[in-house]
Amino acid sequence: MASTLDFRTHADQSCRYSEEFVNIYYDCMDKKRRVRCVIHYQSALSSFTEQATQGQTTLLVVTGGTVKFEGNKQRFFNQNFLLTAQASPNNDQPVWKIASDCFRFQDWNS
Repeated sequence: MASTLDFRTHADQSCRYSEEFVNIYYDCMDKKRRVRCVIHYQSALSSFTEQATQGQTTLLVVTGGTVKFEGNKQRFFNQNFLLTAQASPNNDQPVWKIASDCFRFQDWNS
């Protein structure tokens, strides 16, 4: 039972970290450029494979939504981030660094 609770706690933390990251990231992007992002979905998956990440806590964040650049039509996109946790000065919460970022437009033929 303890491992189920540990997993649930870990999953809840991953979702919370993902939501915080997405809110900060897209708010910052909207302020830096003349662009408006609307997130339609997000998902998070925490990595448990220490060999692949050299012992760092990692989080895969997947988002999808629409973006409208100034003067252009609205377009669908999805974006995947691989985040790694770095120690924070106060050790309350990790500081997340983007290890990988993959953005792609999802244009479909009508």
